[in-house]
Amino acid sequence: MKTHINRYEEIAETLVRHGLGFAVSVMGIERWVPLHHGALGHERREEPYTEPEHLRLAFEELGPTFIKLGQLLSTRSDILPPDFVTELAKLQDAAPPVAEGAIMEIIRQELGAEAEEIYRFFESVPLASASIGQAHRATLHDGTRVVVKVRRPGVVEQIDVDLQIMQNLAAHASRRWVAASDYNLIGLVDEFTESLRGELDYLREGRNAERFAENFDGSQDVQIPKIYWDTTTSRVLTLDEMTGWKVTDIASLSLAGIDRPKIARRGADIILKMIFEDGFFHADPHPGNLFVQSDERIGLIDFGMVGEVSNRLRDQLSILLVALAGKDADAIGAALLDLSVVTQSVDRDTLREDLNRFVELYADRSLDQIDIPKLITHMLSILRTYHLQLPREMVMVLKVLLMTEGMGVELDPGFNLGEVLKPYTRRLVRDQLSLSAIAGKLARASSDAAHLIVDLPEKLRRFVDLIDTAGIEVHLRAAELEPLVGRVERIGNRLVAGMIVAAFINGIGELAAGDRRWRSRKMPWMSVGVGAASVLSAYLAWTSQRRRGR
Repeated sequence: MKTHINRYEEIAETLVRHGLGFAVSVMGIERWVPLHHGALGHERREEPYTEPEHLRLAFEELGPTFIKLGQLLSTRSDILPPDFVTELAKLQDAAPPVAEGAIMEIIRQELGAEAEEIYRFFESVPLASASIGQAHRATLHDGTRVVVKVRRPGVVEQIDVDLQIMQNLAAHASRRWVAASDYNLIGLVDEFTESLRGELDYLREGRNAERFAENFDGSQDVQIPKIYWDTTTSRVLTLDEMTGWKVTDIASLSLAGIDRPKIARRGADIILKMIFEDGFFHADPHPGNLFVQSDERIGLIDFGMVGEVSNRLRDQLSILLVALAGKDADAIGAALLDLSVVTQSVDRDTLREDLNRFVELYADRSLDQIDIPKLITHMLSILRTYHLQLPREMVMVLKVLLMTEGMGVELDPGFNLGEVLKPYTRRLVRDQLSLSAIAGKLARASSDAAHLIVDLPEKLRRFVDLIDTAGIEVHLRAAELEPLVGRVERIGNRLVAGMIVAAFINGIGELAAGDRRWRSRKMPWMSVGVGAASVLSAYLAWTSQRRRGR
């Protein structure tokens, strides 16, 4: 295994050879550049390589960690320009196979016996070989055909060194380069570190597979492989072999009489269910991970990279969809700012103008008439212009939507992701505007207001103490205090009203949900609730008017 010093030298030398000296400079590793560096380590050609191609080639040469980093960056259209995104998407996670003896030794160490004792048959030639591990076909003693994934020896130690170096380089770059700070490079590397370490643990992958199996329990559309825990550890994973055709093997699918438009729709529905209903989705549904079976079910494999949609992210996404549906540039801007990591001040007037032009492009079209990839790319371009960085999970959602659209069109040229997406987005918007959602927001707002009211006296006392300590004198006349007192009173009235209405609506909602007798009377009771809220609002308006009339 390479030491930190050796690895710094290798990284610096590789970047310089590919004309990426600027990166060497901002990361502070100039001293590791050798005086005489060698020729490019790839095939020469007459046409010069572009900067994005040089970056891809450098990542390929630097191995597993950098290949994975490049694959992650290829999903970050909110950070990188399109030509870099397109080039980094070409990175292939492939590696030379590990020697048979090393694989057998890992199985012996992890499972406590020879491979031929544990499996009736174990194929020594790998089915596939990647940077983290490789897969072998095998058969259990009961005849079940399985795939055994074995992690490459030494890969964890080498990736740990690389990740430590990356974190150090990100910290250096953030101090030397404004763009690195603007895009929260340190945070990006931290997220990458967490994600990659998760992929190294086959126990976690097994648990992910079981969670997907639970979410699709009883479904006739998808098959998730069973995990065999007796022969699974963090370094060895045994699971059902998935048979069938790759989802992009168009010729074989057509020859077998598979209904390709049906498969395109089914695959999209599976992925959209994961995102919008389960909140737990396969984050790498590339064609190699989806198999079409003879009964037209879709088999899924490789559960190392997953994403989760939290309740907060679901709410934010719903608000954005409501704003998009309403074609309201101000609301879209507010939703994007709430959704994004804002690292510098944003010119909201210019952002509004850009969003108005964005809205005009799609104003007269329904979702099934919109080119979804074009819409996503356009929105990401706006985010990149204003240095607005999306949270990792949201980026993964967008990446998966783009991959789903690409898969669907390849299977069926007439495939329209917007058409499949429409019922899911309608449900999200409906949930966002539902009575229970509104009541929940009111309740949360009331809770925040209550905390503010409780904390206010103590905060005022500290403020007065600060003024006394600083020796500042404040002179206010009674006439100047009157508008302030009136304003505080009005705010207090609204807070109390909000809490009462929220509690009332929430109580009715719980009664209606819990008791069948209440369900039939839900609408009359809601009318009573709305009427009470109206009376309360009228009273508050009257009291405010009285104060103004004094």
